[in-house]
Amino acid sequence: MEAHLTVGRVAGLTGVTVRTLHHYDDIGLVRPSARTAAGHRAYAAADLARLREVLAYRRLGFGLREIADLVDAPSADAIARLHRLRGLLLEQRDRAAAMVTAIDRELETRVMDTTPPHATGAHLYESIGSAYPATRRTEPRIAARVWEALGDARTVLNVGAGTGNYEPTDRDVTAVEPSSVMRAQRRPDAAPCVAAVAEHLPFDDRSFDAAMAFSTIHHWDDPIAGLREMRRVARRVVVFTHDAGESAWRQRFWLTRDYLPEVARLVAGRPSVHRLADAIGARVSPVLVPWDCADGFFEAYWRRPEAYLDPAARRAVSVWTRVGPEAERRAVAALRADLASGRWAARHHDLAALDAAELGLRLLVA
Repeated sequence: MEAHLTVGRVAGLTGVTVRTLHHYDDIGLVRPSARTAAGHRAYAAADLARLREVLAYRRLGFGLREIADLVDAPSADAIARLHRLRGLLLEQRDRAAAMVTAIDRELETRVMDTTPPHATGAHLYESIGSAYPATRRTEPRIAARVWEALGDARTVLNVGAGTGNYEPTDRDVTAVEPSSVMRAQRRPDAAPCVAAVAEHLPFDDRSFDAAMAFSTIHHWDDPIAGLREMRRVARRVVVFTHDAGESAWRQRFWLTRDYLPEVARLVAGRPSVHRLADAIGARVSPVLVPWDCADGFFEAYWRRPEAYLDPAARRAVSVWTRVGPEAERRAVAALRADLASGRWAARHHDLAALDAAELGLRLLVA
């Protein structure tokens, strides 16, 4: 490297604009102390070392006046000042964290109070959809099951697609999603998405090799009609759903059995998984939930109960909104008390030895 660098050369090497370097010079923060052979002012090695220190403090968020005091102070004074500034930054962080917590609580209250418990489908996700990306992600082990079931299908219709977490990237996918909130959260490179409902798909017969639906049919007004529509437009149908029967879900899953019995009324009258399968001639197979499931759906935290205390995790799951705010507050309070007392751990100590759990999730393939 040259012994003395011009302001333009320093700007190019550091990514700092010439205007900024001139400003540092004007206020005495970093001044070029050397001269080039042509007599122009230039930066010596010591100037560059000072500039690097200044830029490091700027990246930490310090103001120019604070930086000037730091770089000009004796070593001991600089250390003491850094400790003081660190304390100030920690105070700012704690205040910001407290504000975020307060905002989360306010959002939780407003969402619970403004979303009617009977809301379903697109109407429900217009209210809660904005919370979805925080915890709802692709679980690769479950995605592999779904994509394997698609077989050799090259064109795939994803019905009730949401943000598209389970759309295969190696196929030609078309998405259907009725909620504008969910459509708006799809990635820029995601598959094209049509605003429509499952019961009335705007496609000709056998338009696709396969049609898939992931964790969505319980939101449809008429699941049987929606499945038959999928069967009409595709030669293969793959559906990920759950068996809401007494033994398969409500009594097997500790959360619904011990803390949230209100779920029973949500699934009352819903077609059984076998009736759904019969409607399209599908075979039914269980899907186990891994203990470290990446997708935060309702059953995902069966071995991580503390997660259900997190409002962000609950807001991304429709069940919590649909049971209503009173049931949610009561269930969360009871679970929090049982976790604190050790009662939950004592009652469910056997779960710690399981890598995956059978909680009634099912894959329908026709």
